[in-house]
Amino acid sequence: MTEQLIPINYSSEQPTVSARELYAGLEITDRFSRWFERMSAYGFAEGSDFTSVKSSTLVNNGAEREISDYQVSIDMAKQICMIQRSEKGRQYRQYFIDLEKAWNTPEQIFARALKMADQTIAKLKNSVKLLSTEISVKNQIIGELKPKADYYDEILKNPGLVTITQIAKDYGMSGKKMNDILHDIGIQYKQSGQWLLYSKYHCMGYTHSETVDIVRSDGRPDVKMNTKWSQKGRIFLYDKLKESGILPVIEQEMTK
Repeated sequence: MTEQLIPINYSSEQPTVSARELYAGLEITDRFSRWFERMSAYGFAEGSDFTSVKSSTLVNNGAEREISDYQVSIDMAKQICMIQRSEKGRQYRQYFIDLEKAWNTPEQIFARALKMADQTIAKLKNSVKLLSTEISVKNQIIGELKPKADYYDEILKNPGLVTITQIAKDYGMSGKKMNDILHDIGIQYKQSGQWLLYSKYHCMGYTHSETVDIVRSDGRPDVKMNTKWSQKGRIFLYDKLKESGILPVIEQEMTK
């Protein structure tokens, strides 16, 4: 083929041509939309034989106007040319036959295989780069959190941590009653079965949460969160309870 009758689009897996450019090259006199509707009725399927696209054209005042177009497979274009039964149709059909022969030569197949391999390698390199960056970020986060996690582990193992029941005993009451009092004086609230400090207290190091394995009444294993108090929190409770006139048993006895 020494002359390119129509531009070929090689951006997809199979070469395609513009339906409007084929329409113009075949010198069709009928309106484009009507002509293409008639051609596509010959058993062609959108998505496999042709794809709807948008193109632009210049109008009389020089401005661009968007128009409907289709990217047509070479096989569909070849069959459309045969349907036309014209000299132009014959020329274009032979052009597409020669194009298919060239497209399917061993050299062209090998060239496309190399191109696909290059694209695959590029994608893999990009994936490896993204994965490497993700691993680096995760490693940094782990490095930043490990000292804090180690610190929390040591605190949770610290024998100085006590339960609210142990503190309540110092006041001669049950853990449930103590929790209710702490709720009433605005220190804590209950959520999902765990007592939590209000926001103005929760960053003071007064409490620590501990995960405890439990077995439900139906035999189902589960976990729950227990709140334990640090010695600092214990002193805080002493001061707050004292403000409300609530004293530990030992001080109650001293005031008698």
